[in-house]
Amino acid sequence: MVKETKYYDCLGVSPDASENDIKRAYKKTALQYHPDKNPDPAASEKFKECSRAYEVLSDEQKRSVYDRFGEAGLEEGGGGPGMNPQDIFSQFFGGGSPFGGMFGGGKGGGERKGKDVVHALPVSLEELYNGKTKKLSLNKQIICKQCKGSGSKKEGASSVCSDCKGAGVKMIVRQMGPMIQQMQTQCPSCKGEGTQIKEQDKCGGCSGNRVTQEKKILEVHVEKGMRQNDKITFNREGDQHPDIKIPGDVVIVLQQKNHDRFERSGQDLCMKKKVCLKQALCGFEFPVQQLDGRTLLVKTQPRHVIEPG
Repeated sequence: MVKETKYYDCLGVSPDASENDIKRAYKKTALQYHPDKNPDPAASEKFKECSRAYEVLSDEQKRSVYDRFGEAGLEEGGGGPGMNPQDIFSQFFGGGSPFGGMFGGGKGGGERKGKDVVHALPVSLEELYNGKTKKLSLNKQIICKQCKGSGSKKEGASSVCSDCKGAGVKMIVRQMGPMIQQMQTQCPSCKGEGTQIKEQDKCGGCSGNRVTQEKKILEVHVEKGMRQNDKITFNREGDQHPDIKIPGDVVIVLQQKNHDRFERSGQDLCMKKKVCLKQALCGFEFPVQQLDGRTLLVKTQPRHVIEPG
């Protein structure tokens, strides 16, 4: 008796379905709701749900945990982190897309984009007011130019990792009372690559890592009037990797520094000024240097009494 049937219902199979039944059901459902074929936003969510259902039910250990404890058992460490739905789809169809050129060449399912790199950039109130071009230096991971990302000195030098059989990950199963905890960890032998290269065959430029580090200088154009937490994006300037076709973006997040005189409120500048009782009753004037260097004369109106605040 299974605890819940949500994943089975998602694929349209019964809890006693065989492995082949689950595969056939996933293929039918995934093709029906894949974003390359079905542009409906609701279909995208359905695609994610059926992918997660297949990920769990196609794995004997995860399915066992799900049957006994439901989704709660998986969330508590019994099922490991969920895979990317596009990766599941791609693996199921041998690394490509079954749609060919009918639906844009299957780019939605075949091209992986790297993670975005986020950098905080401190800026002064003057720079936000006047605009400023700032230079930001960062280290960027690029594909090794010497071996073109293969990691070896010659072609065919790499072999499938004998420890993880090319998966790049290993599963660790622990029994904790009535619960089964299953954890997915990076293979220590191949560092998640799925392949191994003999020491003497490793590329001298990257030591077999397939990537090297490069220093990159970005010119960040802070436009007039930009605000705290505004973002400036450099498309595809993120880290490169041979297994990722599209690098992620570099996202610059503006962080406004405190100012000794002004505070910003929307489009306004606010300033606190202490005045004595005589000034409050009789009036006063004083100069204020603006953020752009101009000097403004602040003067009260005749017979206008200044009240606190």
